[in-house]
Amino acid sequence: MATAVKTTDFAKAPVNSKLTKEQKITLLTEMVRIRRFETESLRQYHAKKVGGFLHLYNGQESVAVGSVSLMGDDDHVITAYRDHGHALAVGMTMNECMAELYGKATGCSKGKGGSMHFFAPDKNYWGGHGIVAGQTPLGLGLAYALKYKGLKGAALCFLGDGAVNQGCFYECLNMASLFKIPVIFIIENNGYSMGTSLSRSSAFKGCLAERAEGFDMAWAKCSGTDIYEVRAAVQEAMERAHNESKPTLLEIATYRYYGHSVADAMHTSGYRQKDEIEFYKQHHDPIQHYKRRLVEEGVVTEEQFEQIEEAAKAEAEAAALFADESPFPPEESITQDVYFEVDRQTEAGRTGRHFFND
Repeated sequence: MATAVKTTDFAKAPVNSKLTKEQKITLLTEMVRIRRFETESLRQYHAKKVGGFLHLYNGQESVAVGSVSLMGDDDHVITAYRDHGHALAVGMTMNECMAELYGKATGCSKGKGGSMHFFAPDKNYWGGHGIVAGQTPLGLGLAYALKYKGLKGAALCFLGDGAVNQGCFYECLNMASLFKIPVIFIIENNGYSMGTSLSRSSAFKGCLAERAEGFDMAWAKCSGTDIYEVRAAVQEAMERAHNESKPTLLEIATYRYYGHSVADAMHTSGYRQKDEIEFYKQHHDPIQHYKRRLVEEGVVTEEQFEQIEEAAKAEAEAAALFADESPFPPEESITQDVYFEVDRQTEAGRTGRHFFND
């Protein structure tokens, strides 16, 4: 039940051929903004302004931007702990995201979530989640809610290649196929489950997405080097979800330039070598690939690209300053935002009978 994008020149796919010059520049700009935000985040981490874990998205920008660019009003997105790229792609500001990294009250989660827990329900973004594959049942639930309400939408649920081996994910595949739920599971396969290579962590025949065969579910695999290819593949899955209320398992081959997290000091001397990283930067960098494509198309010039980079760099630096100058959450807020019912003083919140009656 494998599917394939119906073209070999992905720029000619209907979803891409109708892009305006301005829209193409926006796609490039959003990828650059994510790259610059992550670079600044790393710099501030080393300056000890950011604590906890920090999972960087450098190298994978086309996946988030390409997928999110296809979302409509009734489409939703949820992801794992490498969530900064998706957050910026849905329209969250660098200020609120950087402030969250700093643990400041002006952060998107009021400084209580940190790197792995960006949220923006107003943008249909249901966050990053630190438990491996923990977001997959939630993504399934989002899609179920859309079907239950009769809305023509889809839930994009992102996960890493390591998450595909979690039991709850297979329960989700079974339910999604059995009940025809409009969820799109997107595997961002960057080749490593933390510090373990794909070949050592997963048993597979052709690719990870092929496992959908066992659940009578449509599946496909594409490259994350070309954002046009990403958009073409995701669009087919979106149409299946919107028009047939059917799920898809999509695997996107990508690569991360840094370790699993900033704490992963062995990523260039233990389980992979520097020349491997340089190879991907030289031949598969999604930003450079798309920039070259747009230069060839006459959409941007090298000078315009430099201006885009400088503007993104300045925005990221300004976000760091905003975060640095923002206040920490007050001590009394430690008991707030813990339980929905308590915060809103409902009857259950006032009486403490959240789940059971006497």
